[in-house]
Amino acid sequence: MAKARTVYTCQSCGYQSPKWMGRCPDCNQWGSLVEEKMFVKKEASPYPSQGGLPQPITSLETKEEDRFKTGIRELDRVLGGGIVKGSAILIGGDPGIGKSTLLLQAMARLANSGIKVLYVSGEESPKQTKIRSERLGVTSENLYIYAENMLERISDSIKQLKPDVAVIDSIQTVYTQALESSPGSVSQVRETSFQLIFNAKAMDMPILLVGHVTKDGSIAGPRVLEHMVDTVLYFEGDRGHSFRILRAVKNRYGSVMEIGVFEMRDKGLEEVTNPSALFLAERPQNASGSVVVSSLEGTRPILVEIQSLVCPTVFGIPKRTVLGIDYNRVSLLVAVLEKKGGLNIVNHDIFVKVTGGIRLEEPAIDLGVIASLASNFLDKPILQKTVVFGEVGLAGEVRGISQAESRINEAEKLGFDRCILPKDNLSKLSGLKNKKSLNMVGVSSVREAMDVLF
Repeated sequence: MAKARTVYTCQSCGYQSPKWMGRCPDCNQWGSLVEEKMFVKKEASPYPSQGGLPQPITSLETKEEDRFKTGIRELDRVLGGGIVKGSAILIGGDPGIGKSTLLLQAMARLANSGIKVLYVSGEESPKQTKIRSERLGVTSENLYIYAENMLERISDSIKQLKPDVAVIDSIQTVYTQALESSPGSVSQVRETSFQLIFNAKAMDMPILLVGHVTKDGSIAGPRVLEHMVDTVLYFEGDRGHSFRILRAVKNRYGSVMEIGVFEMRDKGLEEVTNPSALFLAERPQNASGSVVVSSLEGTRPILVEIQSLVCPTVFGIPKRTVLGIDYNRVSLLVAVLEKKGGLNIVNHDIFVKVTGGIRLEEPAIDLGVIASLASNFLDKPILQKTVVFGEVGLAGEVRGISQAESRINEAEKLGFDRCILPKDNLSKLSGLKNKKSLNMVGVSSVREAMDVLF
């Protein structure tokens, strides 16, 4: 007979304490410790082996058929080419961002190709899921809908139906009778996830788990959940814009640098094959402070507009507001522009924004940020068909960046006729220079870039 003991578990980080505390000593969250009953078994029952006997790695074979193609190219790109058989995928995102919509569309396409799919919904009834599928225009006889929250019943249905792919929407709604804590608690999420992932790998069946997120944007539940799965995807987007970005933060079967871009419409999510054209669709004409930069997301170059506004300070202390770029990076570039560019800009209010709601991280946007700030400060617009990229150092030098050729090809495809890039990259593209229709200008310093642009 199992013996019960009471512990207090933090619902944010999973810290356990024998007594209640107002503040978690691990993550410093207030009021996050909840009483839970833990059962300790006298004799632990061993789990069945799923790997068989040890064997040389050279004797194992992999095939292209080991991946399921969803038919949604943006999703397949982020996954590394498709859903790997036997893998566990965790998808998180804000409420209403489109996680369930994307999965239902992807699973319907898999089902239409002859793959048996089980969609377990813990938040909607079968009729509600049917209404949503009719709105999205997706249906298939191979797509099975099951509304259930109990782990034991879900496991039985998976063993009886033996689907090729299973979806759990969401993992925070699933509970097991072996624990008395409520669904969504740390112990429930940890135990139910382990059981589902273990059974899926034993059956060589991929399983997709939908996870809720906390206020800071991380997936709710124990951090160990992200370690248990093979792939972690985050579905991002601004409610003020129609597009959504699917980004991988962990992927054992592909790159974590890839992103997928989707647009939310009346009939669900539609993939965006040319994100650059979408982000530049409403760019103003001849506006100072507006510049187009080339950012690399995985293997895909994306052209994005950066806008800046520089105003005299009214209250004595300059204000800095930054959206879409790291705040410290902008502060550093403002200091470089003041010291090496010769502009008295530090004592001004500065506002910088990446249009479209996308967030840029790579250093290749440095030169674009400086060009945008200088353009608005001098009130001189940059030529409309000019694209800028390059890393800027503290000495005011412009350093070379990676994959310059792919960035130039993307700019030429969208009709740009002028490119400001690091001189180091231009010297390596000397053979390509005569083949391109756009004018490539190399710069080695911030001062030189200012002379070329203005």
